[in-house]
Amino acid sequence: MTVKIGFIGTGGIANHHIGNLVQIEGVSLSAFCDVDLGRAQKAASEHQGAKAYAKVNDMLDDNKLDGVYICVPPLAHGDVERQVIERAIPFLVEKPLGIDRDTPSAISQAIKTNMLITSVGYHWRYSEATHLAKKLLADRTPGMALGYWMGGMPMVPWWRVQAGSGGQFVEQTTHIVDLLRYLCGEVTEVYAAYSLKVMGEKVEGTDVPDVGTVTMKLANGMVATISNTCMMPVGHHVGLNIYTDKGVLEVGGHSLKEIGTEGVQTHTNKLQPTAAEDEAFIHALRTGDTSLILSDYEDALRTHEITVAANESAVSGKPVSLA
Repeated sequence: MTVKIGFIGTGGIANHHIGNLVQIEGVSLSAFCDVDLGRAQKAASEHQGAKAYAKVNDMLDDNKLDGVYICVPPLAHGDVERQVIERAIPFLVEKPLGIDRDTPSAISQAIKTNMLITSVGYHWRYSEATHLAKKLLADRTPGMALGYWMGGMPMVPWWRVQAGSGGQFVEQTTHIVDLLRYLCGEVTEVYAAYSLKVMGEKVEGTDVPDVGTVTMKLANGMVATISNTCMMPVGHHVGLNIYTDKGVLEVGGHSLKEIGTEGVQTHTNKLQPTAAEDEAFIHALRTGDTSLILSDYEDALRTHEITVAANESAVSGKPVSLA
């Protein structure tokens, strides 16, 4: 069975998925849509028979697609998903789901009504390091976790504007929040403190905080703190450290470090997590079996709500309950 795929948004993350999909037999990249038509045309030119579009409805009406990838900036979510859902097309959407609560919540309800297959781009869930950490945690009692996303600011205009990206915790650090949920359980309360220290003076038009820390309570009694910064000239530490009765699990993007009484063991990923994510989505389109999808829209919405609650807490100066 040939699976016909369309792309809405043809930027960097879309190209990453495209690189995976061309390796999967029986996948046809048939249509590309972007507000920059030239970029869509460039993407289409690299795939036989593919067409380019500047408008989402034109692409969806002109093609019988089996699935769609939605790879748009955070501020652009909403109408795109609604048009795809109206046509009952399964989709994989890149995180974050938006910049507020209301739009993703409405989309989630529409997905339930139409019983659509969905996947969300929380690719850390698919890594071998994460799989091993989850297995090891089954025999341990975690007490707390510390998460980090410490690095520089992506130099795309929408990212440095709160109304465009939702800020670093919503747009970027959401991966670490999701990893915390996936490995340790649900978050019930958040308390956040943010500040704009450097980048407002360095890059004109920046209003997103460039440092922040969020303390969380979990339903199982754990506590966690996830901190981030985008003010540095170099990348530093990105990952989640989980402290348990048997030692520490340091989960990173490429490896798991297991620290215990017997010393330190490092387990390195051999496979590309996004490739597994894409294979799981294509498998679901072909068979209807969604068991390989580790983050659907409904589940991802819970991660998104935590990050939005953190933003709300930073503004109010008060804890926000997620009960």
